[in-house]
Amino acid sequence: MRVLIVEDNRRLAGLIEHGIAQSGFTPDIAEDLHDADAALTEANYDAIILDLGLPDGDGLNWLRRERAKLPLPPVLILTARDALGDRVAGLDAGADDYLVKPIEIDELAARLRALLRRPGPRSQPIIRAGKLAFDVAARAARSGDRAIELTRREADLLELLIRRAGTVVRRSTIEEALYRFDEAVTPNAVEAIVSRLRHKLNDVDHPDVLITVRGMGYLLKEVGD
Repeated sequence: MRVLIVEDNRRLAGLIEHGIAQSGFTPDIAEDLHDADAALTEANYDAIILDLGLPDGDGLNWLRRERAKLPLPPVLILTARDALGDRVAGLDAGADDYLVKPIEIDELAARLRALLRRPGPRSQPIIRAGKLAFDVAARAARSGDRAIELTRREADLLELLIRRAGTVVRRSTIEEALYRFDEAVTPNAVEAIVSRLRHKLNDVDHPDVLITVRGMGYLLKEVGD
């Protein structure tokens, strides 16, 4: 699950980034609203953590404007503004949750998971491709009644492939989903993750379900009952 952190305090942004990464999220940081706009055009996010007092504008006004223009993923406001009126204004502007700094990372991660469990057009709690099922919030995969143990990046890859089952997913799309903008990606990194996931799917009796389409990318076939 990819999360955009819009926060100008670099130390706090780094702590949030590290903390939620430990909980299975793939975070990116935008230090102002201009960077947030750019990030949203370059990647698909499952959630946004939004500060309000930003160098180039007020996060609340940005949220109102963006909600009016296009569908946004769930937005969690994380701010020092703790008055009741601020909370009401944040939720009325389109926030899905509102937290006051300081916050424990475990609670923040739990709030994100709760947002992703809510029904809505952008997120389903459990996505499926035939017998394969993936719980988006719990980051857990199953084939029928058999659990599939996955690392964080293997889980991210399987989620992406299930969402696009039956179509070819390009390597560049996988890199974008699995790695932060500032992470170096080795030439064989994607191939290694695909190989590990393929072996785990083979182990639950799904041989040849994850196909390499040479020169294009990877395809997950629907797994029949």
